[in-house]
Amino acid sequence: MLNTNSKKLLLFFLSVLYVLHVQAQQQTLSIKDAEQMALANYASIKSKANQLNASKAYLKETKTEYLPDLNFSAQQDYGTVNGQTGPSFGYRGLSVSSSGPTLAKQNWNAAFGALYLTNVSWDFFAFGRSKQRIGVQKTIVSRDETDLAQEQFQHQVRVAATYLNLLAAQQLAKAQQDNLNRAKQLQTVVVARVKNGLNPGVDSSLANAEVSNAKIALTNAQQTVQDQSNQLSIYLGIAPQEFQLDSAFITKQPNNLEALSSVAESDHPTLKFYQNRINVSDQQAKYLRTFALPTFSLFGVYQGRGSGFKSDYGTNQDSYTGSYGAGVDPTRFNYLLGVGVVWNFTSVFRTHYQVQSQKFTSQQYKNDYELVDKQLKAQQSLAETRIANALKNVNEVPVEVSAANNAYIQKYTLYKNGLSNIVDFTQALYTLNRAEVDKYIALNNVWQALLFKSASTGDFGLFINNF
Repeated sequence: MLNTNSKKLLLFFLSVLYVLHVQAQQQTLSIKDAEQMALANYASIKSKANQLNASKAYLKETKTEYLPDLNFSAQQDYGTVNGQTGPSFGYRGLSVSSSGPTLAKQNWNAAFGALYLTNVSWDFFAFGRSKQRIGVQKTIVSRDETDLAQEQFQHQVRVAATYLNLLAAQQLAKAQQDNLNRAKQLQTVVVARVKNGLNPGVDSSLANAEVSNAKIALTNAQQTVQDQSNQLSIYLGIAPQEFQLDSAFITKQPNNLEALSSVAESDHPTLKFYQNRINVSDQQAKYLRTFALPTFSLFGVYQGRGSGFKSDYGTNQDSYTGSYGAGVDPTRFNYLLGVGVVWNFTSVFRTHYQVQSQKFTSQQYKNDYELVDKQLKAQQSLAETRIANALKNVNEVPVEVSAANNAYIQKYTLYKNGLSNIVDFTQALYTLNRAEVDKYIALNNVWQALLFKSASTGDFGLFINNF
């Protein structure tokens, strides 16, 4: 039989094994894995990809519009052929196109008839209209390609920023947990001294307040962790869960903070998208100009007609047959070939204003481009300042933590021995907590500054390849 100490020791080892097993099961999510997962799952990126596919498909359709229209038609009818001298207009197709002799009186003789028709129409020359339309669609495809690229780039930055924010939040929660533990330790010491009459009762109240304040701070920090974790889950396109992240961002600095971007300024994903918006608008202006010019067409028709009414029906109203086969069999054929030109002269005036409007749209897009370009250049300058300041803080943090820890130990020892008051002790407690918070986020801020530089230059490799 195991004695009490042996049972406790066995229980301890089993607990350690269980913790190690759980930790082994919970794999660390590296930032590169997170980026790959986000690019594969995020709905906005899928949406942009489908938009690009639609544009490419429409480009193929646009290239076929230069082909001639070739129509085949056939109809078989049954009815009368009473003719009438007089004007008529087939308004909205609400009239009957019966052809027959004008007789002295109405009759109800009816027979079958048929019309078989093939026609071709080809706008073979319109001053480059088809070419310009294809050009418009090509620029739309280019615009949608850069739209997808900028969405992917921006999402990479969003995921990285949220990853770093979550890691910082987890470290801050740890700092608040340590602060709570120290506050409870203070509470234990204070209560003991108050019970023994060594300190006034108000010290106990102040200690209780410090514990409550530390609990509130911990709860708020844990809520921040949950918020950032939830946001990261959304960006990754997966269900909300707890994440174990790579601690490299809080243990080491980037390898090369002075690395230069390999992306030219004009090749920034966002700027390329804005430039392609301008290109689409300019191409649309060229396309609109072609509508002010005439269109040259070739056309041809070949048709066959059949009728149950005989050729002498005008003089002999009994010369017809109700036979379906005889009525729909074509007996007369005609063809027609021609060339035509159509020019709506008033379209010159309409097109002028359409082109003018499109030029203003192009200018609007150019203004947008200039604004984004200036913002990115300002961000690039700010990024260097952020990196420099973050490095200063990294170098200063060890001094702050060491001094705050020494002050805490001294005040704790003095208070235990009745040589200091609780106000001085709680101030030391607050100073140490603030120093630990600075320690946990100092290196994280360096990575955040590098990410900001990466986003402003358009080169995500500056960040992701700097381990």
